[in-house]
Amino acid sequence: MTRLPRLTPHELDPAQRVLYDTIAGGPRANGPQFFSLTDGEGRLNGPFNAMLHAPAVGSALQELGSALRYRSTLSDRVRETAVLIVAAHWDCAFERYAHEPIGRAVGLCDAQLVAIRSGTAPELSDPAEAAAADLVTALVASGDVDDALFGRAVSLNGMEAVVELTTLVGYYATLALQLRVFRVGQPGDPA
Repeated sequence: MTRLPRLTPHELDPAQRVLYDTIAGGPRANGPQFFSLTDGEGRLNGPFNAMLHAPAVGSALQELGSALRYRSTLSDRVRETAVLIVAAHWDCAFERYAHEPIGRAVGLCDAQLVAIRSGTAPELSDPAEAAAADLVTALVASGDVDDALFGRAVSLNGMEAVVELTTLVGYYATLALQLRVFRVGQPGDPA
């Protein structure tokens, strides 16, 4: 059972409403929808409802997520592989629910998704994708990477991508912890 009230649009104060409109009307709401941002009453699903309860921090957090998702140099496959590795590490059902369909849409196969879900390295034929996945796996396991892995990831992906990957790990770890602490499940779970 969730520990946060699910706020409907009519309950929002002005700062919450600005954040709500940014999330529900921004890039997440455009293009293909792999999960619903809101429920039938207009309440935000997933981590977005928690953001409304602290709109100053929530605004910064959602902007970081938007930058990682829509303005990053990471390929879609690298980004989704990384998100799913973080979700597996933190056993975050909502992030798996939200990002596995995106992963499929960007070309991750069922075997790769099953491997990631089970905490096993997915077989990735592209060396840059494999280096990125190895970097993310090391970061979630120990919070650091050795010189060889760092050098390989930078060599194959570039320094900008490595900075973005480390930021992505922190962002999705934050969401996973919030989803866990506030007992936020998938849409349709008991409220």
